Amino acid sequence: MAEQDTPTRILDIAERLVQTRGYNGFSYADISSELGVTKASLHYHFAGKAELGEAIIERYADRFRARLAEIDASGADAPTRLEEYAEIYAGVLREQRMCLCGMLAAEYETLPGPMREAIVRFFDESETWLAHVLEEGRDSGSLSLPGPANEEARAIVDGLEGALLVARPLGDVHRFEATAARLLARLSPGAAA
Repeated sequence: MAEQDTPTRILDIAERLVQTRGYNGFSYADISSELGVTKASLHYHFAGKAELGEAIIERYADRFRARLAEIDASGADAPTRLEEYAEIYAGVLREQRMCLCGMLAAEYETLPGPMREAIVRFFDESETWLAHVLEEGRDSGSLSLPGPANEEARAIVDGLEGALLVARPLGDVHRFEATAARLLARLSPGAAA
């Protein structure tokens, strides 16, 4: 294993473990066993599990931001951008995983302070992006908002995260997709409030 690949491989494994087991459901021993390296070599790259946790969240948030930028760059209308946003969550579920920050939010009280701050920042950024899309849709007439854009953005994030939580143990991606579609359909012009 090339030295430069080690941090990426550690992050890949740790991210998968968090998304499937939770932060408190894995240890450095799990990662070192899978990589075939010593725990000491993991500590060389990430001093402790808290630092590893922060790095996982930051990398995940960076990829999420990049995906949102791609959605914006597509030039799609607001309803389509919202559908693409929901598809990010569906894609994670298809891999039999949870949204990383949603999974970590379930363990919030047991996490180190910097990880807690990073989780809140992730959700704040998602809601800010959604509120902007919702405002654009309202202004163009392609969306009808039952409430203020920031409250609707919060409802979308909360609804999608909750739908993931319920659909995952059932192994039912279609259930998630149906819930996401209903959540977004209520924003269509002429939809019953």
